[in-house]
Amino acid sequence: QLQLVESGGGLVQPGGSLRLSCAAFGFTLDNYAIGWFRQAPGKEREGVSCISSSGGTTNYADSVKGRFTISRDNAKNAVYLQMNSLNPEDTAIYYCAASFTTVKAMCAMRRGWYDFWGQGTQVTVSS
Repeated sequence: QLQLVESGGGLVQPGGSLRLSCAAFGFTLDNYAIGWFRQAPGKEREGVSCISSSGGTTNYADSVKGRFTISRDNAKNAVYLQMNSLNPEDTAIYYCAASFTTVKAMCAMRRGWYDFWGQGTQVTVSS
C-alpha cells in the first residue's frame, strides 16, 4: 500500500521552530516531487513549499520564504520541512503530497498536481 506519513508537528511558542517529516511507505520517492500544504480552520488548503524529485528545484509561498526550508533525503525515503520563526498564522494541519513525474527539475504548489496525500500533522503556534 502506498502511503505518506507526516510527523513532527506539535505545540510551539511564537518564534520557535519545528521540523516536519514526510516518510514514504510502499514506494520510493526517487521519481516523485513532494509538496507541503497546510490548512487552517475555516480556510482552504494552501501550498507552502515543494521540492522536485532531483531536489534541485524548490518553491515557497511568500508567507514562508526565509523562514521555512524544504529538503529531501532519498536514501531515507523522506522529505523534511524545517520551520523557523513560527508565528500564530502558521497554525494549521500540514500535509505532504507526492506527484510522480519524469521531469526531475519540476515541482508545483497546485493541489491538483499531486497524486496522493498523507493524513496530516497538526502544528499549533501559541504562547
